[in-house]
Amino acid sequence: MTKLSESTREKLKKLSTATVATFLFKKGLKNQFIQSVVPLKKGRPTMVGEAFTLRYIPAREDLNSIEVFRDPKHPQRVAVETCTAGSVLVIDSRKDARAASAGSILATRLMVRGAAGIVTDGGFRDSAEIAELDFSAYHKTPSAPTNLTLHQAIAINDPIACGDVAVFPGDILLGDDDGVMVIPAKMVEEVADECVQMTLYEEFVMQRVRSGQEIIGLYPLVDEQIKIEFDKWKAKFE
Repeated sequence: MTKLSESTREKLKKLSTATVATFLFKKGLKNQFIQSVVPLKKGRPTMVGEAFTLRYIPAREDLNSIEVFRDPKHPQRVAVETCTAGSVLVIDSRKDARAASAGSILATRLMVRGAAGIVTDGGFRDSAEIAELDFSAYHKTPSAPTNLTLHQAIAINDPIACGDVAVFPGDILLGDDDGVMVIPAKMVEEVADECVQMTLYEEFVMQRVRSGQEIIGLYPLVDEQIKIEFDKWKAKFE
């Protein structure tokens, strides 16, 4: 499983999902933004962490009674207790928020254990409580019923789908107010380095736009003179 270096993690925390999406699109990856998933609380620091996955399948009544939680090897509980510090627990709930993927107790336990966040394409119960935690959490919509109603936890750290995106264990999740991007593990260093440069150029562009400059030639950068001006501007930060 990919282990992010601290330097790469810090670079990623300065990026937006929009910038990462544009870079990955240039590389031919068009479907890395988890669909219909939003933060429970906006304005939080950018979430960055390695994917630790949990997969649900449709519940079958004879195998998914309330008694399954007595089993110390229940996959949902084991996932919470083994999700590594700095990782993001990503839950494949089949985009079904009619029953909760998890609640405030499990989210709090993940936070205390040092996880970077939790993401599901279903819903959380106790969503208001989770929103008040010092912890990044993304879901589709609030949901009160226990996950046992519709979901059966079946596998940990397998490849999953979350919001129509393939997520492999060790992929890097980056979340902000817009949502969550999935960065392939093998590309993370390149993404971090290149997107830092993209972000710097976007800051330059915003300054120019606010001062009244037109965007033709500026964004995207196709004017050689503007490139020279940007290089001079960028040198002040190096």
